[in-house]
Amino acid sequence: MPTSVRLDPETELLLRRLARRSGRSRSDVIREALHRLAEESTGGGAEGDLYASVADLIGCIRGGARPPARQHKHTYRESLEKKHRK
Repeated sequence: MPTSVRLDPETELLLRRLARRSGRSRSDVIREALHRLAEESTGGGAEGDLYASVADLIGCIRGGARPPARQHKHTYRESLEKKHRK
């Protein structure tokens, strides 16, 4: 899929040098750079790895609704306390 990218002169020169030194096209150099950046940002996990796709979310939420089993115990305890108060 064709994509257009605007580069400043310094980056364009760097891209041309990298492509020339490696004997690859500028598009190949850009693709490799994007793949490396994506791998780096996901911690090096395999593409499509479920854990890698949610690793940054693990442990970021606290609280929320109680699991049904705990909620049932809490509700039962409250009803016993009400009964003993009477």
